[in-house]
Amino acid sequence: METQLAVLGGGPGGYAAAFMAADLGMQVTLIESDPRLGGTCLLRGCIPSKALLHVARVISETKEMGDWGLAFARPKIDVNVMRARKEKVIQTLAGGLKQLAKKRKVEVLQARASFENSQTLKLEFTDGAGRKPERLAFEHCILASGSVPAVPKAFQLKTDRVMDSSGALELADVPDSLLVIGGGYIGLEMGTVYAELGSKVSVVELTPHLLPGADRDLVKPLHDRLSKLFAGIYLETKVTSLSDGGDHVAVTFESAAGQKTEKFSRVLVSVGRRPNSTGLGLEKTDVEIDEKGFVITDDQQRTADPHILAIGDVAGEPMLAHKATHQGKVAVEALHGEPAVFEPLAIPAVVFTDPEIAWAGLTEEQAKAANIEVDVVRYPWAASGRAQALGRTEGLTKLLIDPESERILGIGIVGISAGDLISEGVVAIEMGATARDLGESIHPHPTLSETIGNDAEAFLGTATEIYRPRPAHKSG
Repeated sequence: METQLAVLGGGPGGYAAAFMAADLGMQVTLIESDPRLGGTCLLRGCIPSKALLHVARVISETKEMGDWGLAFARPKIDVNVMRARKEKVIQTLAGGLKQLAKKRKVEVLQARASFENSQTLKLEFTDGAGRKPERLAFEHCILASGSVPAVPKAFQLKTDRVMDSSGALELADVPDSLLVIGGGYIGLEMGTVYAELGSKVSVVELTPHLLPGADRDLVKPLHDRLSKLFAGIYLETKVTSLSDGGDHVAVTFESAAGQKTEKFSRVLVSVGRRPNSTGLGLEKTDVEIDEKGFVITDDQQRTADPHILAIGDVAGEPMLAHKATHQGKVAVEALHGEPAVFEPLAIPAVVFTDPEIAWAGLTEEQAKAANIEVDVVRYPWAASGRAQALGRTEGLTKLLIDPESERILGIGIVGISAGDLISEGVVAIEMGATARDLGESIHPHPTLSETIGNDAEAFLGTATEIYRPRPAHKSG
């Protein structure tokens, strides 16, 4: 077997690369061990988690309606129906990808692949048809093997009561109690789902804050809300051991207050992900891997091996589906001889909790660490008519602005639908927009997107709903 372009991995980066390459006239073979395309994002990550978060949000809204005099009965939850609906969403999208691959004449092989050398893959088929292993020769290969949950050996018990993120999304049941180990975005999202479904959820985080790396003012409204939703939030606390108790998991904690042991119905280990770069035979190629296991690439996604490119999670942080998709297109355009490079000014990040948190470009923490002078302007959603109408005034929109050029360098939003609002900030950063560009672009009223324009007006001293006098150095 031979092909012009082999794409190893059928996730958002892999299928985006394969489809674009086919559109440009290349002969493409896409290798994926799972029966369905979509990768972790579609099958065990982004999509199913957002489907369940939608359910959680609806449950939360029924409680919030009490302030309007509306009372709802406690919801009756049929986990089997919920699980089936989640699977229907996945099947619909995966089926669509299968049809798109067929229309584009992309050959899809269900197999595990490993490199025999820089231009040959060994394929072990996983379709159950009893097909013998074969070799696939290629001119170029795009490695899009993704990442897998990182579960420390000490937490790998022989019980399904200890789950990783994929296991949590299976939604086997709604446990009486759930401990989430790790206060990052995956743990908090899944903790939110289970808490709204009725579990007593606790989260333990080794660092002093939830969502390490995110700006503290954006995390605070979420922390305040989770403090009411969760049974407990333990910061600067280490889990020293897990033990299988049959009908529970015994967890020993260690903090400044000492040691204690508690029992939980289930435990979700969510301490990060690691690149899927081992067991692929990369040592038989000239591909270089860094100390964290990421494949080293240049700005065209090329590796040290001239026949192999790498994209997505396996090619470095941030591990985000939309980054992988963009890198996949850059890699294909580069192979096609176009002057494409991956050099974004802003890669948006979204935490789909309630409230959501989103940011793009320079963060305040990064600016402080690098001694970059910025003007930080915050617009409280308490001044937003739409936020008041929704009863969700805990939100905040903030802009990081260059004090000299007045260009938008970064944006951060916390509040409902923050993930849908962040794109305007991404475009502003990429286009080199100034605060005046944002402030003088008419935003619809009353909307939450209005807070972005209002924040820019606050910088200029022309905001209506909040009082912030015009700075003396700003021109009219």
